[in-house]
Amino acid sequence: MKRGYLNRPFLLLLSVLLVLSGCAPYASAGPGATLPAAAPTSPSLYSSAANIEAVKKVAVKYLDGWTRDDYSSMYPLLTELSKDAIKADEFARHYQGVAIEAALGGVEYEIRSVLVNPDTAQVRYSVTLDSVLVGDIQRETVMNLRLENGNWKIEWDDTLLLPELQGGNYLVMNRTGYVPARANIYDRIGLALVAQADATAIGLLPDEIDPASADSLFATLSELTGMPVSNIRALYESAPAGAGWYVPLGEVSAGLVSSQYSALANQPGVRLRPYKSRFYFDGGIAPHVLGYVSAIQPEEVEEYKRQGYQQDERVGRSGIEKWGEEYLAGKRGGALYVFNAQGQPVTRLAEVPAQPSQAIYSTIDRDFQVAAQRALAGFRGAIVILERDTGRVLVMVSSPGFDPNVFEPINANSAQMRFAFGSDPNQPLLNRATQGQYPPGSIFKIVTMAAGLESGQFTPETTYQCGYFFDELPGARLHDWTYDYFLQNGHTIPSGLLTLPQGLIRSCNPFFWHIGLTLYNAGLTTAISEMARGFGLGKPTGIIGLDEAAGQIPDPVNPVDAVNLAIGQGDMLATPLQVANFVAAVGNGGKLYRPQVIEKIAPLQGKEIQQFKAELIGRLPLAPEMLEVIQQAMQGVIRGEAPRGTAWHVFTGLDVPVAGKTGTAQAASGAPHAWFAGYTFAERKDKPDIAGVVLIENVGEGSDYAAPVFRRIVELYFSGQPQKLYWWESSLNTPITSTVTTEGTALPPLIVPPAP
Repeated sequence: MKRGYLNRPFLLLLSVLLVLSGCAPYASAGPGATLPAAAPTSPSLYSSAANIEAVKKVAVKYLDGWTRDDYSSMYPLLTELSKDAIKADEFARHYQGVAIEAALGGVEYEIRSVLVNPDTAQVRYSVTLDSVLVGDIQRETVMNLRLENGNWKIEWDDTLLLPELQGGNYLVMNRTGYVPARANIYDRIGLALVAQADATAIGLLPDEIDPASADSLFATLSELTGMPVSNIRALYESAPAGAGWYVPLGEVSAGLVSSQYSALANQPGVRLRPYKSRFYFDGGIAPHVLGYVSAIQPEEVEEYKRQGYQQDERVGRSGIEKWGEEYLAGKRGGALYVFNAQGQPVTRLAEVPAQPSQAIYSTIDRDFQVAAQRALAGFRGAIVILERDTGRVLVMVSSPGFDPNVFEPINANSAQMRFAFGSDPNQPLLNRATQGQYPPGSIFKIVTMAAGLESGQFTPETTYQCGYFFDELPGARLHDWTYDYFLQNGHTIPSGLLTLPQGLIRSCNPFFWHIGLTLYNAGLTTAISEMARGFGLGKPTGIIGLDEAAGQIPDPVNPVDAVNLAIGQGDMLATPLQVANFVAAVGNGGKLYRPQVIEKIAPLQGKEIQQFKAELIGRLPLAPEMLEVIQQAMQGVIRGEAPRGTAWHVFTGLDVPVAGKTGTAQAASGAPHAWFAGYTFAERKDKPDIAGVVLIENVGEGSDYAAPVFRRIVELYFSGQPQKLYWWESSLNTPITSTVTTEGTALPPLIVPPAP
């Protein structure tokens, strides 16, 4: 057997050099062996405090470098003789080899004693090697030093790592024990979202398809894959002419395709390629939440071997798959041996058996999530739905989504579909729900209203004449949304005299510009931005398991900033998750909970080790009576005095009580972003109330697009199915067909409702 990190000729050379130097290496024959005593000295003459401190300083620097894997700081501390025996790159590879073979997670040490002679010294220290596979290995060993040109230098040998590594001995980790199967991820009630399964990759060879049977074939494939027939046909028709061109469609579980496998396999132009791997059902349910796994890359092999992995394993790359790696992957076992220079085992240092993995139950509601993904199909945007009174995430959609199965190399569709991700300007891998940062637009008026009420400058009875224009900024005229609608259709009139709650119901821009400017001029320059921070904006929500952006809440530095901030524009940015969280707090009486996607972690047998608990992280900084005013106004947005609320026309006929706020946020380019944020207050015992947000990029008004999607979400949650078509749909779940690009191109001709 050959050692992987130090060759034998070097060991022989080093042994000769050590003998010539007059300093034999100290070593132990095995665990607990007695270390040799230092050579006779006269400590009183040489072991002064200064000498001891100088020697100790060198030893500490060397050992500190080892704990950091900083081999470049260690090598210069060696004697010239040691450097002649081992070059810097060999030295680094040797330590790296030991770390990989032993699966070292870390190194600790403690200096026990220091002994100094005229030109030699000895440091006795304990060392603990923390092996990921076999646990801690603790030993005492000795470092010999020599004075060279006035500086203390270390005489290097293998016993600096472990006393057992004397005379050419080396470490071997036996990793032949079983690798725990990666555990499943479930939804909140135990329905599998990802599991080890047999699957079939499905694709087309367009040139081989019989046009006469294409319609029935595409219908069958649509039923299997969940991909709309129109999408399959588009892929088929857009494929370049030429024999052998392959169009990947997706993957399905073997059980789903089994009944039609023979018929499809014999169908011209269809390719079915079975494989077995970690399988994400339905082409990715909540893929941005679950994340994905992929193979260990060549440049990562050393890193993961140190963590106990074998080279051919898969590791989590994002989402729960990445966060929950220690649970999902289980604990690998191993046995660490010392072998002699002849390749024979000398002793076994430690052995630990592998331990099974542990499943993760997410808070996601599988069927609700799948339906919500369909509800947003064709758009770029996000949906976040929480249990209003707990912070439990039931739905998190980022659109467009992605198929996590494409990261499995043995999937025949993998290479082409991964390439498509890299060239897609819509960034399907971006989790828009937690990492997308957008100006919140008019949904932020909830915060501005809260700041106005808490400031004492405004009351629920405060009135304002809401006209087409706002002329309170010197040298500038701003116009309300009603003026934009007047320009479009010629008959929309200004909102007129409004109380503050009516201002929110009508989403009157001039009223909220007035609030922002009034507070700024009154010296309350940060009242709105501080209220926003009290609502949880401008910082991560703290959700565990997902990467998230912090957003941005600036303090205004001039009147223009103040009016922009008051309507959620300017330099302000928020994530959909942040908005969903503060809207839930508005609905539940002011409690800000930490959003959570982990329901529990459970082993195959025994009690779960982590169980969901609602975690209160703050309270909205406004009085209960003021919060109630805001709640009533948000109800008025939905059921206001007809036709006053900006979303009344969307929710007509819905039997579930909803409160909410529309938002239309000007984007850096293209059409505005559409928002709707709201909550239910049905107070049903069988269905906890929900709160959440819909954000759609570059489409137009929040009342036109985001509000209808939110209504559908409410229908899906409370009745299990959609009840009303979108205005752009010809039938249920027909994805919008107009192209939505990163520049924000127009959708079908807008049907203009009475309000934004």
